[in-house]
Amino acid sequence: VQLQASGGGSVQAGGSLRLSCIASGRIFNIKDMAWYRLAPGKQREFVARISSGGVTNYADSVKGRFSISRDNAKNTVYLQMTSLKPEDTAVYYCRADQGYTYWGQGTLVTVSS
Repeated sequence: VQLQASGGGSVQAGGSLRLSCIASGRIFNIKDMAWYRLAPGKQREFVARISSGGVTNYADSVKGRFSISRDNAKNTVYLQMTSLKPEDTAVYYCRADQGYTYWGQGTLVTVSS
């Protein structure tokens, strides 16, 4: 399974971005899909997760600002990010679980103050 993330970019604080991650390859039954992020000098951090049935979980730091969704027919997971803050600056990675955990290559989000 390959994961291709896109949608990152540079925005000012308060702005919005929408990330996408498309899964391809030997896909049978992807269960959870999730987004993580890695900021400079920090450890990788969980951002949001969505189950195959649509149940979602968020990190406290993004609750109310970020929204995760997925289109199972397109094997795609999205992360709608609003009210972005400089501390949201990071490389965002998508993850998919199908018996094995797969990671995408990451997309950079830069939020300036």
